[in-house]
Amino acid sequence: MRIGIVTAGGDCPGINAAIRGVGKTAILEYGMEVIGISSGFLGLINQEYIVMEENQLSGILTLGGTILGTSRENPFKKGSSINTIDKPKLIKKHYNEIGLDALVCIGGNGTMRTAAFLAEEGLNIIGIPKTIDNDVWGTDVTFGFDSALWIATDAIDRLHTTANSHKRIMVIEVMGHHAGWLALYSGIAGGGDVILIPEIEFNLDIIFKYLKKRVLNKKPYYIVVIAEGITCPKGEQAAHYIASSIKEKTGLETRETILG
Repeated sequence: MRIGIVTAGGDCPGINAAIRGVGKTAILEYGMEVIGISSGFLGLINQEYIVMEENQLSGILTLGGTILGTSRENPFKKGSSINTIDKPKLIKKHYNEIGLDALVCIGGNGTMRTAAFLAEEGLNIIGIPKTIDNDVWGTDVTFGFDSALWIATDAIDRLHTTANSHKRIMVIEVMGHHAGWLALYSGIAGGGDVILIPEIEFNLDIIFKYLKKRVLNKKPYYIVVIAEGITCPKGEQAAHYIASSIKEKTGLETRETILG
């Protein structure tokens, strides 16, 4: 049996570990041939791939990024009239020419959506959700979420000392698009005093009152953790909006940090 592995979308910790886990198991346990597709779905469109040997999968367990390369190519996106290539048809053609029995797609929401469309085209697809946002339907925990969570938590832990030393409010923005999992989990683990996520509406006046109450209780500093996708006025960046609002309404020294 011959399988292909493709990594698409944004990178995150653990992708190479997933490539290694799939590849080594396929080769050593089942005697399969493993084809590494380069640069996401572009590799299937342009026929850029390599036959992967078992020794190429050694030493990559803790390596960041993806040894296969990635891109945000969406073959099902309707492009300009100039680009008349039927990309899904081309992918299916090359899938058959390479002789693949299955394609393992490692990626986030967009990749899983593309993978589902390719499955509808008749390709044998295995999806491995990796997004740090943890927002793929039907998945309890994506592998990218766990590592991103502890990196974000560590960053929040480190900012406690700065906030305490300067007696200031630290507004920390974490990634997640319109999902609040990363902000919620890291905010709780990192001891955030206020956590704002897109799924729950918030009232700034309540936050202002809470922070002023902490001042009266002689609390020296405050940690506010927010998800990047919270509701803000149009054109406003989340951390800047919350930090400037707090400073304006409370008069307390406020700083913003964006964990991009």
